[in-house]
Amino acid sequence: MTTQLEFTPEIQKALNYERYHHPVPLVQRRMEVLWLKSHDLPHEQIAKLAGISENTMREYFQLYAEGGLEKLKEVNFYRPESELNAHITSLEAYFRAHPPATIKEAQSKIKDLTGIERSETQVREFLKKTPSTLSQSRDDPGQS
Repeated sequence: MTTQLEFTPEIQKALNYERYHHPVPLVQRRMEVLWLKSHDLPHEQIAKLAGISENTMREYFQLYAEGGLEKLKEVNFYRPESELNAHITSLEAYFRAHPPATIKEAQSKIKDLTGIERSETQVREFLKKTPSTLSQSRDDPGQS
C-alpha cells in the first residue's frame, strides 16, 4: 500500500529549497525524501536513494501528513537533564557563600547537600554550566 500525499507546486519548490538549505541535516534528509515522493518514485527507490529504511521513510510521510512542512522541520533530540538542575539555586547560593577550593570539595558538598553523587568530571561540567562563580574552583583547568 502506498501513502497518498498531496504536493502543490509551491510545496515541491519549498521541499527542493529546504533539502539543500535547511541548517539541520536530519531535516534536509526529510525534505529530500518528501521531494522524491512528490515525483512519484517507488518507495523502495526513495529509501535507497535517501539511505534510510522504509520504516523511517514512512515515519517522514506520517510527519508530513500530520503537519506538513512545519512538522518535518521539528527536531526533538533527546537531551537528558541532570538531577542536579533541580538544586541549581540552592547550590549556587551555598557555593557563593562558601566557594569550593577544589572539584573534590564541590563534589563532596553536592553529595552532602542534595544526596546526589556524581563523578568529578560530572561535577566539573555541572559547575561550568552554572551561571555563577562556581566554575572558579582552583583545580579547574585554565584557572590560575
